[in-house]
Amino acid sequence: MRLNATIAGVGMTPFGKHLDRGLKSIGAEAVEAALADAGIEASQLEAAWVGNAAAGLITGQECIRGQVVLRSIGIGRIPVINVENACASASTALHQASAMVTAGLYDMVLALGVEKLYHEDKRKSFSAFSGAVDVEAMQAIMEGLRKNAESGGAKQAGSGAGQKRSMFMDIYAMAARSHMQRYGTTVEQFAAISAKNSFHGSMNPRAQFRQALSVEQVLAEPMIAEPLTRPMCSPIGDGAAAVVIVSEKKAREMGISNPVRVISSVLRSGWDHGGDEPGTADVCSAEAYEEAGIGPEDLSVVECHDASAPAEVMAYEALGLCGKGEGGKLVESGATRLGGRLPVNTSGGLLRKGHPVGATGIAQIVELTEQLQGRSGDRQVEGARIGLAHNGGGNIGPDAAAMCVTILTR
Repeated sequence: MRLNATIAGVGMTPFGKHLDRGLKSIGAEAVEAALADAGIEASQLEAAWVGNAAAGLITGQECIRGQVVLRSIGIGRIPVINVENACASASTALHQASAMVTAGLYDMVLALGVEKLYHEDKRKSFSAFSGAVDVEAMQAIMEGLRKNAESGGAKQAGSGAGQKRSMFMDIYAMAARSHMQRYGTTVEQFAAISAKNSFHGSMNPRAQFRQALSVEQVLAEPMIAEPLTRPMCSPIGDGAAAVVIVSEKKAREMGISNPVRVISSVLRSGWDHGGDEPGTADVCSAEAYEEAGIGPEDLSVVECHDASAPAEVMAYEALGLCGKGEGGKLVESGATRLGGRLPVNTSGGLLRKGHPVGATGIAQIVELTEQLQGRSGDRQVEGARIGLAHNGGGNIGPDAAAMCVTILTR
């Protein structure tokens, strides 16, 4: 279904380590900023979708996460739908909110993503990621990661997954080693992703890390899981992002002069498929392009799920930005850097902006909305008209457990 929903306002907190703040404080900041940006009062909202992935594990808040956050700023009475879908929680909330507005059930709604991942006990933070796989198959998964690392001579990746780091870094590292072996992708090309995104993030006041790094500096950092050094791995974080979504009719009534519309949002779960068959990102992006009536050549700017540097390389290929196996060459060419043909992750991406998992999907939408409205300052992509967000979450078998691809236009 082609969507027809307008983004009336966006808001976002800086991403980072906020041990002294709770979900309510962080969520409220983003919501209040989005309401102010839209020029509306909270009482005008008709429904809200709230994405969160890990509060139950990190803070103990279960069941009514969205209601608790919104009630703290006086938002009640309206339907509040809690959305938990791994790292795709926020994009799923946006997808559902946009679909309901398009269907005519509501004229003005809120989509919020909020997360706290930092905890004094790091093992508790890492446990949030360990729950994003099939836990009944955990022993087999860990054994598979260990054997793959050993067969590839990856000493660091052979132990510590889920204890010293998110086990997803080992999953990404395994995929990276496979990509290198199959296509000749180099570790320098992966490092180029981190360097590019660090350059973009250095200009983003809401990014968790603001230091620009060279390829050489990325490669010199401590090894996490071969071939991933620390800057090639997204950090955990705390943060929130929110959008106010309105119908076409309401947008006209509000006199929105520079509207950004959600014209396509495709959400799918993974399935068991062969290694050479199209995966979730391939299928979602193809369907999103068809719904929007565009192709990858029409895009102005992309925010993709670079939970690791290799993940961005592979996203290029899945989104049709280049051919299979050509992602490394694409970043090396400079095409995806600001000033290039198609800038990717102008926010700094998950690698530098940070990755509070339940907030990430809407944070991408905030970045794209501001880009399409010409509000991104030093990071502005000149003449940006169409943006794409790619946000995945969890892992089962050969693919992501959840995937959402959203296309915005001005």
